[in-house]
Amino acid sequence: FEKVLYRDENTGGGDVQVDPTNSDVVYASLWESREGPWENSTWNGTNGGIFKSTDGGKSWNQLRKGLPDKIVQANLAISPSSPGTLLAAVKTLVTSNIFRSEDGGESWVTTTDDARPAAGIGGGELPIVKFDPKNPAIVYSTSIVCWKSIDGGKTWEGWRGAPGGDDYQNIWINP
Repeated sequence: FEKVLYRDENTGGGDVQVDPTNSDVVYASLWESREGPWENSTWNGTNGGIFKSTDGGKSWNQLRKGLPDKIVQANLAISPSSPGTLLAAVKTLVTSNIFRSEDGGESWVTTTDDARPAAGIGGGELPIVKFDPKNPAIVYSTSIVCWKSIDGGKTWEGWRGAPGGDDYQNIWINP
């Protein structure tokens, strides 16, 4: 193994996604966080970010256009049927939101004003976002509720879970 993306001793890898049609295109997120030796002692900083490599991970560029400046954490998804289409659940110290890119991460827009699909699991970790394998307009978000959107993330409907108790860590959609 070789260290190819590094910021500092408090910031580690949060997510890695590889373009299913071109393995030279890799996306990664960094997450600045520390866990203390006692319960409920997590510290999060703003040194995270979303990065893209077009040479299989040898070099990286931070993606910024349309994203918040001080990212704490981000979870990523690549549309299997349209690899230039991406989703990112992004957390700052103030809020969380879901962003979408149609140009391979070069620019991003928020998908919705509905804060629920971007809410963290128990107020902490970000939800996991995924695309339907055949339709990039159908997207999912999992946290304390499983959410589905059929319009690219503009509107969302909860289909499983209960605010206040459930804890969905991931989702898999049968291709």
